[in-house]
Amino acid sequence: MLKRFLLVLASASLLLINGANAKDSPDTDLVLLTENFPPYNMAKNGKNFAQDENINGIAVDIVREMFKRADITYSLTLRFPWERVYKLALENPGYGAFVMARLPDREKLFKWVGPIGPDDWIMLARADSKITLETLNDARKYKIGAYKGDAIAETLAKQGLNPIVVLRDQDNAKKLVNGQIDLWATGDPAGRYLARQDGVSGLKTVLRFNSAELYLALNKDVPDETVAKLQAALDQMRKEGRVDEIMAQYL
Repeated sequence: MLKRFLLVLASASLLLINGANAKDSPDTDLVLLTENFPPYNMAKNGKNFAQDENINGIAVDIVREMFKRADITYSLTLRFPWERVYKLALENPGYGAFVMARLPDREKLFKWVGPIGPDDWIMLARADSKITLETLNDARKYKIGAYKGDAIAETLAKQGLNPIVVLRDQDNAKKLVNGQIDLWATGDPAGRYLARQDGVSGLKTVLRFNSAELYLALNKDVPDETVAKLQAALDQMRKEGRVDEIMAQYL
């Protein structure tokens, strides 16, 4: 009798666990993750968590239309920090993250759809700064602020520039104005947009040291057919001028 009771209890527990897992897994083809990275993706309420229609931005609008044209369903969640978003997309089948710089050391880690938009890498200084830079090497003697987990910060660290990282890139705008850092390594147009949102303007570009393109990065287990459909939809949007129209709404 006791043995039968334990078997029934175990079966009931298994059903509860499976039910909980099913509830946590959205009934969609793909689970998309993003972060606050204006003007490409951002929570409408400015917070670090939002879902679906509560997220907007250049990349969000492009991705929404791209998936609609490709007839692929998805869920969309904005989370924090970026390192977590990146790790989830890297490790979980059916997941994707945007917008992500497509770098050589990331090339084989994901399947890529894009480009969605540009992300030039720049060094910003205060308007009254006397700093002049000819090359990235010239920046070594200065305190450089960057965004933790971002491709820019990772690249600077690999080259021995030892950036001072923060969890939110917009915090670097005020650190720059307050003299806590000498330079802010960020993306363009993202950096300027973030600075304006925090009431900081008049920053000047003292170096443009790389041009990158931003993509939707999909887990390697996402079927090639799905990737091809999305790429075809994006290519058609660009051909029609739709991508430029969406960008013009924000910039």
